[in-house]
Amino acid sequence: MTEPLLRLSNVETSYGPIQAIRGVSLKVSEGTIVTVLGANGAGKTTVLKTISGVMDPDKGTVTFEGKEIQRRDPDKVARLGIAHVPEGREVFPYLSVRENLMMGAYARRDRDTVVGDLARIHDYFPVLAERDSQEAASLSGGEQQMLAIGRALMARPKLLLLDEPSLGLSPILMQEIFAIIARVNVEEGTAILLVEQNAHMALEIGEKGYVLEVGRIVVEDSCARLREQKDIQEFYLGKQDQGVRGEKRWKRKKLWR
Repeated sequence: MTEPLLRLSNVETSYGPIQAIRGVSLKVSEGTIVTVLGANGAGKTTVLKTISGVMDPDKGTVTFEGKEIQRRDPDKVARLGIAHVPEGREVFPYLSVRENLMMGAYARRDRDTVVGDLARIHDYFPVLAERDSQEAASLSGGEQQMLAIGRALMARPKLLLLDEPSLGLSPILMQEIFAIIARVNVEEGTAILLVEQNAHMALEIGEKGYVLEVGRIVVEDSCARLREQKDIQEFYLGKQDQGVRGEKRWKRKKLWR
């Protein structure tokens, strides 16, 4: 059996005395999109931070391309081919759009092709070409999200970690972002681990999905089958105005029974 690109085995990570994720095991194969669903506070962001080196796990292993990478510094993890787009975008506000994009390529040694890659990013996000010399702080929320993803892609990652890319976006922009994510996966062959509360969009483009509840993975299946599961339909694919109540009920429901 082929070893997955990324594997987490029984990972536990804490914020001081508070355990955020407990015994999390998941895998991402090359060229696939894997999605992680869960209510606020379920531990989704902690999973990504543990992979990218922002947080060190208390227990367990994180393996990338067959090598353990847990407790490595974030810059060293990035150099291995993992790019992390955090929740909230976190662009460099006083740098221009071009400067932000070039920051994504800081660790690359193939400098001759870096400038050419700007054209590739502009093809995905034409608005970034139009805003090339503007400060990132002057962009709209949707444009900043595009910039954050574009900056990550400038690193030519083998694995892209996306944390709530649809957060705060209009439905139209949300659909545009997800279409580009799917396009990047197909055209670049980039594996993607997607943390997202919009289950409709995440399960539509993903191949495999995991559901986190209170730091534990309680459901694991293909995205196609997850869309058909009654619990997923009730708590994640129902009416939008029922989302908050649904999250609260989901936390109480013991799905691992």
